[in-house]
Amino acid sequence: MKYTIYTDGACSGNPGKGGWAAIILDNNTNQTHISGSKKNTTNNRMELTAPIMALKKIKTRSEITVYTDSKYVKDGITEWIKKWKLNNWKNSNKKPVKNKDLWIKLDDSCEKHKVNWKWVKGHSENKYNNLVDELAVSETK
Repeated sequence: MKYTIYTDGACSGNPGKGGWAAIILDNNTNQTHISGSKKNTTNNRMELTAPIMALKKIKTRSEITVYTDSKYVKDGITEWIKKWKLNNWKNSNKKPVKNKDLWIKLDDSCEKHKVNWKWVKGHSENKYNNLVDELAVSETK
């Protein structure tokens, strides 16, 4: 099965009340919207939570394209994480990696599927990115 997922996170204050959302499209026909919130969090934690929760919804090994407007998420999961694991979860400044718990969850979720990560410009003409942004922001109210 093939899926396309759009994810976003938002925060009212940083830290503050956060929201995350994802839209899951199976073969670009059926849409599933999921979202949630957390009282005291950061924008980056919400950006990471969205794909974790979306990938968790897909039970069988699948080919998945995840769209995010967060370079933090895309670059972190496709590039930086390899070095972090080799360096015992230390960043290039020898400091502990922030949000390690969520990076581990996201990495584990990706292992269950064939995941292709794509960055999309936020607040642009992308219908699904704009919709997922609205859902995430609504969770911060």
